[in-house]
Amino acid sequence: MNFLVHMLLSGDDEQLMTGNFMGDFVKGPLHDRFPVRIRHGVTLHRRIDSFASRNEIFQNSRRRIAPHYGLYRGVMVDLFYDHILVKEWSRWSDRSFECYIGWGRAAISRHHNDLPERLQSLVPYIFDELLPSYAEIQGIGTALARMSRRVTRDNPLAGGEQELLQNYDDFRADFQEFMPQVKAFAAEFDFSHPS
Repeated sequence: MNFLVHMLLSGDDEQLMTGNFMGDFVKGPLHDRFPVRIRHGVTLHRRIDSFASRNEIFQNSRRRIAPHYGLYRGVMVDLFYDHILVKEWSRWSDRSFECYIGWGRAAISRHHNDLPERLQSLVPYIFDELLPSYAEIQGIGTALARMSRRVTRDNPLAGGEQELLQNYDDFRADFQEFMPQVKAFAAEFDFSHPS
């Protein structure tokens, strides 16, 4: 899950960031299920995912991954981009990575009761182990292996970090081109038409 890119694209609005953080865990229409800014964050998450699915740079990254990964290639690119974001953090944020993670965890904890129940118990793991591990390719491998075990059907995710290693410079170049585009998209997002 590419928590970091989504969080960073929310700016300093902690409710927007909370909604964006939990976007993969919220299905269906939003209606009045959450406070308005958290709803906006979920909507922003969905629109960012939609933007990526139509973006040629992101699609180039997907095509760099071996075809047998199929539909999982998009998930893998998400994780690869989070890894590159951590490695180049100072280029994209004025805060240190450690300060940002601390701020993000505190902000999300203030909205704990708004999180989907399945996500509530994962917050300590996400902030204490998962996100810090993204700095290393081994951490991406562990995340992919964990994801592989959670998927009920057979899948090729475990070991997928080798795809990142084989095409590292290309993924990095893609990310550096994609990030300004998605940042501009998120900054200009119109919340007057939420999903």
